[in-house]
Amino acid sequence: MELMVLLNALVTRLLFVLHSLIGVWRVTAVKKEPKYWLLALLNLLLCLETGLTLKFKQGRGYKWFSPAIFLYLICIVPSLWLLEIHHGTQYCGNEPGAVQVNVSNQDFNQSRDSSHGSEGTDHHIIQTAKVFVNQLSTICETVWTLALHQTFLLLLVVGRWLLPIGVEITRDQLSQLLLMFVGTAADILEFASETLDIEDVRKNYVLINAILAVWTWSMLQFPLDLAVQHIGCKASASTRRIPSLLLCRYSAELWNIGVSLFIQDGPFFIVRSILMGHFGIFNQMLVFFTAKNVLVVTLQLYRLAVITFDFRATVVQKSRKGEVCCCPCEPYEARAHATGHQENEMKEFVAVPPKEEPQAPSEDH
Repeated sequence: MELMVLLNALVTRLLFVLHSLIGVWRVTAVKKEPKYWLLALLNLLLCLETGLTLKFKQGRGYKWFSPAIFLYLICIVPSLWLLEIHHGTQYCGNEPGAVQVNVSNQDFNQSRDSSHGSEGTDHHIIQTAKVFVNQLSTICETVWTLALHQTFLLLLVVGRWLLPIGVEITRDQLSQLLLMFVGTAADILEFASETLDIEDVRKNYVLINAILAVWTWSMLQFPLDLAVQHIGCKASASTRRIPSLLLCRYSAELWNIGVSLFIQDGPFFIVRSILMGHFGIFNQMLVFFTAKNVLVVTLQLYRLAVITFDFRATVVQKSRKGEVCCCPCEPYEARAHATGHQENEMKEFVAVPPKEEPQAPSEDH
């Protein structure tokens, strides 16, 4: 096992565990009940996955799916749910928070001065850590929750970048996937922060749970790598139908369209339409992002229609001409390679002169 692969695999999962533990700590501090520390046991699943990946995959990733990202979602999402639900009963002011921070700074200076007379440095480190934790606890709860949301989405992108890739995905495909994740994470963060910050939404417990459910549903696209990988298939008798060939040839683009329609922009549009139509909630940003979702869904449907009609026209045209070529579900590079191989064989065949057949002796001779 390569040292760099092992280091990336362990460091990335360690970051996931630390971030999820911070979320559990915030839930425990907000609820003021130690029983919520039991949420930290979910990290055992991530530890088990780490051991299995190191043993069977030598630290590298799997095809089409990232178990580490999925288990990280399982570890951190319950904490964010609890923080958002508790957020509805909290009010955060600027002046009280500033006073608390100043007091904690004074405590920090006092503890630092008193530690000079202590015998060892261990006591100084412990006291400094306690004061630092107490100072972090004085930060407003809304700031904490938003910071956890932001770092959560950033860590998803950075973690997917640091995780060792498998043999099925190339670095070019990984770079495309990361760029998609950056845009997706920005849209998801905007949806959660913009809708949950509305005062009328905070007063409705059902709306909060519905928005968090849609937010959780949209996060399920991050463990999957289907957006940049084509499904390999062969031209058999059972796959010579147009839908099957279309799925094989354009699997990555169809996955992106499906994600936009059923996982991200489609559900986001439904939630925002319900907020405006049924509950009468209107603001400038809500109307703008609703129009954005409508535009994206329309363009994705237009893209789907273009791909379908062009692919069907290509297949029908070749079938009328009676051409026998590679399976249209194969990527363009595979077809080009096969065409070049056939041309080379044809050149070799032409270059070899035909052998002369021996002539039969004539009767005159």
